[in-house]
Amino acid sequence: MRVMSSGGELHVEVHGDGDPVLLLHGWPDDAGLWRHQVPALTAAGFRVITPDLRGFGRSARPADTSAYQLANSVADVAAVLDAAGVPGTGTVHVVGHDWGAAVAWLTAMFLPDRVRTLTAVSVPHLAAPDTARQREMAWYQLFFQFEEVAEATLRYEDWAALRELTPGYRDIDRAIENLSRPGALTASMNWYRANLAPRMPGPRRQLLPVKAPTLGIWSDGDRYLDGARMRASGDLVKGPWRYAEITGASHWIPLDAPEELNALLLDWLGSPR
Repeated sequence: MRVMSSGGELHVEVHGDGDPVLLLHGWPDDAGLWRHQVPALTAAGFRVITPDLRGFGRSARPADTSAYQLANSVADVAAVLDAAGVPGTGTVHVVGHDWGAAVAWLTAMFLPDRVRTLTAVSVPHLAAPDTARQREMAWYQLFFQFEEVAEATLRYEDWAALRELTPGYRDIDRAIENLSRPGALTASMNWYRANLAPRMPGPRRQLLPVKAPTLGIWSDGDRYLDGARMRASGDLVKGPWRYAEITGASHWIPLDAPEELNALLLDWLGSPR
């Protein structure tokens, strides 16, 4: 279905019946990232909602960089839930990976009455203490700030730089097909430009507490995120906290370790009501 938001239309798929589970993908994916999780969740009696986030896949690609600030995607989540028949008084299990995890964290903070549980895959709490290792791993985020230069570099010689940046990424061809659409590569990189642009040092923004039961999942093959920050996220969660680590998977846990992730999700979400 198509859902209207402040950034244009969002493409959303809904599968199954039962308690709703919202799956939020990250960069450079679309809702297809969750193709191994959707059947397992629907078979267990859940209704699964999988949007293409703004700028990705079949959803609208606003031209203004500021449209990709995370607060706008939290508003998108509210619009998606409304359109999918999850009322403002209803709750949903929220699962996010990569940028989708960042949106999921903020959804739990700013829409607490709509979040039954939170599962953050790969990306820690946004206020988790930084580490020297994380600063080393995040070098590409600075490179992405260079408009046109970054796009041209990633596209050059059949996307050689993107392939080098994402070794072992199973959906690289699918991602390249999506990013080759007019305006899609810039739209996807605007997530970094709107939220991670260099700025003067100062105190961290104070964030609301996360009260929902929260599961943090990290993989030891992640080349972009330091697991120490996910483990430290438990100190920033006011509700029940659980940490799980998957061995041998890359950053793209839903693709590399689908059976392990599915088992973790089904155990964490419990039986549908």
